[in-house]
Amino acid sequence: MFWLSHHHEAEWNRTYVLGGVRVCARCLGTYPVLLIALMWQISHRAPLQWQYDGPWAVGLMLPALLDWAWGRFRPQSGSNLWRTLTGVLLGLALGRTIFVHLVHPLPFWLLVQGAIVLAVALPVLVLSARQRGREDDSSHR
Repeated sequence: MFWLSHHHEAEWNRTYVLGGVRVCARCLGTYPVLLIALMWQISHRAPLQWQYDGPWAVGLMLPALLDWAWGRFRPQSGSNLWRTLTGVLLGLALGRTIFVHLVHPLPFWLLVQGAIVLAVALPVLVLSARQRGREDDSSHR
């Protein structure tokens, strides 16, 4: 059931237990909202350009990205309610850019989202891995 919770046992504080299955708190907000946003835009024939696409795509994505980044260094910080809320915002942001992507592949704001995620995630993953390595080294001494 890894696809429902991509967290290892040490990170189970970042999950809900639903029907005996662990579900990632942020993903629980992201994916249902993303699908609803896509269905709504398709059924309402939403425009492919909107004056707020930039702030929507970036602004609604940033809380989830920043909370995720902070959580890599402070694993016990935050709450699942906050993770779910940031997941809802992320779902709205991705729902919009993916909707446009379905008609015009690789739209500008989807590429911007990808670039921001890459710019934040790579350094965070490298630095947090180094931090864990130092902590492991000091615990073995």
